[in-house]
Amino acid sequence: METILKLLENDSRLTAAELASMLNLDEDSVRAAIAEYEKNGTIVAYKALIDWDKTDREIVSAVIELKVTPQRDRGFDKIAEKLLNYPEITSICLMSGSYDIQLIIEGKTLREVAQFVAMKLAPMECITATSTSFVLKKYKDKGVIYQTPEEDERGSCPV
Repeated sequence: METILKLLENDSRLTAAELASMLNLDEDSVRAAIAEYEKNGTIVAYKALIDWDKTDREIVSAVIELKVTPQRDRGFDKIAEKLLNYPEITSICLMSGSYDIQLIIEGKTLREVAQFVAMKLAPMECITATSTSFVLKKYKDKGVIYQTPEEDERGSCPV
């Protein structure tokens, strides 16, 4: 039944009937599997992936990396729980490497994102350092290619 998850991850608009047909399964079995995945939290949400560059909406995205001091008896979870409350933060990941936590933040302007980091994140006692990188353009997100890159007349870059 893991194939159901892969297919839904690729296109969440697929119906139980379509999935059953694709997988040569009984439609009721597919519905039951999906209901169980939703109930146990395996399927977290159904969302559309939007290319906001093709709309009038002005949005700035930034990747914020945080060095933090883990909380006693709670590790990084308590910090993540506090960060969950900020609507500006669209993604929170515990990381290995130079930084502990990676955030994706969205705002209307560069200044708005910078102020969020300066006024909300940096003052938090558990955060010891931040690194901010602004997203200039998305080429691929969650496995979806946004647009095919145009041929560059200057020649190709060897890979």
